[in-house]
Amino acid sequence: MTVARRAARHGRPKSLCYIRPMTVDSLCVTSWRARPVSFVSLMTLYESNYIRLRALVGDVRGLAGRAVSSVPGDLDLHLEVLEHSPYTSILRLTYFFADAEAAVAEPDLEVRVYHDARLAEASHCSRRVRHPELASLQGRLPATLGERWRRNMLLNKWLDYCAERGHRIQSAAGVAVARP
Repeated sequence: MTVARRAARHGRPKSLCYIRPMTVDSLCVTSWRARPVSFVSLMTLYESNYIRLRALVGDVRGLAGRAVSSVPGDLDLHLEVLEHSPYTSILRLTYFFADAEAAVAEPDLEVRVYHDARLAEASHCSRRVRHPELASLQGRLPATLGERWRRNMLLNKWLDYCAERGHRIQSAAGVAVARP
């Protein structure tokens, strides 16, 4: 089935332009030949991460410094811009859980955003997951999955969770962005 037919069938515009911005990650089509931990499926996961991150924070290039999103009934979502370059940006996303000794950053993800390719990769995550709920999620993943797959699957599910809870970080109006 062609892209135009599939789009018409689902009520979307009939555009054949493959570089138009994607707004729904269900449009990320993985080849039937792709295995769950293959390069193709990992790139599809990066694309889905980009779409979900974009829905949460908008254009990453408009962010600077630190930002916090607060919603009732959930922890504050903390975002910190670590670096901007012409083609990439590096962010840190985390929650801070209250611990007996100090605040614990979980899942403490470093996310590299590739603007030109429209991909977002969880490039670093704290090795030890201390919060019980996140540990149980990580424990349910098969041991054979690669480290990149694990980090990026965690990022994908967490971004989805944050969006469901109502988190948003807006840079255009400067509402939720705190500049140093």
